[in-house]
Amino acid sequence: MRRYLFPLIVGVVGCAILISLGMWQLQRLDWKEGLIAQIQQRIEGRPVPLPAAVNPSMKYMPVLVSGQTTGQEIDVLSGTREAGGGYQVVSGFVTDDGRRILLDRGFVDQDHKRAPRPPVRLEVAGNLHWPDEKGSATPEPNLTENVWFARDVPAMAAQLGTEPVLVVAAEVRGDAQGVRPIPVAVEGIPNNHLSYAAQWFMIAAVWAGMTVALIWRIRQRQF
Repeated sequence: MRRYLFPLIVGVVGCAILISLGMWQLQRLDWKEGLIAQIQQRIEGRPVPLPAAVNPSMKYMPVLVSGQTTGQEIDVLSGTREAGGGYQVVSGFVTDDGRRILLDRGFVDQDHKRAPRPPVRLEVAGNLHWPDEKGSATPEPNLTENVWFARDVPAMAAQLGTEPVLVVAAEVRGDAQGVRPIPVAVEGIPNNHLSYAAQWFMIAAVWAGMTVALIWRIRQRQF
């Protein structure tokens, strides 16, 4: 029995740890689904006029803005299932009370990137947003071609001379100039906890199988 004791302890303890990690991921899954539901509820809330003071804690707040685009824009490399590759158009926008902000007007395909979009008056219902898109591997924007690879609010605001405030359009009244709004949605929020839990449970099963195989080999050597 002493020969079996150590591998049995290692097997049981290992399985217990792996299963507990899987259970923890299931708890994280419940937490994440609740968080996503809260975000969805906030996105769909009743829009209010743009607050005088805005900060990232207001992410996803539905707002109303009216004013005029400046004619200056940033084109962020993007794509949709329907249209394929294209660009997210982020324009400078001057509100009726004189504030300069960023307006994510939506999507244009590659053929319409260079279409003229002069200043135009718009009334917009949308959401405040601070996208978390730029990482260490994200290339710097190509300012010559006006091609950006992530929506970086501070950098875009500096480029267009606006407040670091981004409104993502959901509904637009006025001449959209061929730009199709892409509202903020929860689909882009990562939620991989179920797959992580499955991986931990599978590793636990493999660990248990290896433990049984090791004990069987020890038993065989005794005969």
